[in-house]
Amino acid sequence: MIETERLILRGWRDSDVEPFNAICRDAEVMRYLGPPESRAQTAVAIARQNDHLDKVGYCFWAVERRADGALLGFCGIKPGAPDTPIEQDIEIGWRLGRDHWGQGYAREAAQASLAWGWANTAAPMISAITVQANTASWGLMERLGMTRVAGGEFDHPLAAPPLNPHILYRIGRPA
Repeated sequence: MIETERLILRGWRDSDVEPFNAICRDAEVMRYLGPPESRAQTAVAIARQNDHLDKVGYCFWAVERRADGALLGFCGIKPGAPDTPIEQDIEIGWRLGRDHWGQGYAREAAQASLAWGWANTAAPMISAITVQANTASWGLMERLGMTRVAGGEFDHPLAAPPLNPHILYRIGRPA
């Protein structure tokens, strides 16, 4: 578990499926990620994150607001996706419900995730991916100190054609 001033990043609970599925059914939230998800798809995604947590000790953690326990979405690090340029990397990612955008939660959670990654892994760098049109996401990557990789565009094997190509950002381990 990671705690920040306003947030708790933690493993997923069965009780998270419904509120996270509400986030994943929002077409605006999923605009650059794929079609809205069914409850079953969300449950599988949560199980996959808990599997990462069990196997490697980290995942895209559930993000809970400390003040009221509300599930805001996810943020964290996980092994990079197979068959992508980041499959040997640690990937940082986030997805928050639309009601929680623009309040600094993603940045706060991402900074805490990076700090945890540097303190608890030997990774020489952490990577992030998104689509070019997702200016909010790559804008946050840049505010985190990440740099876009020249020539790092690729077609993600799990993304539908309208969501390709993806772009790649990386940040090196602090000195």
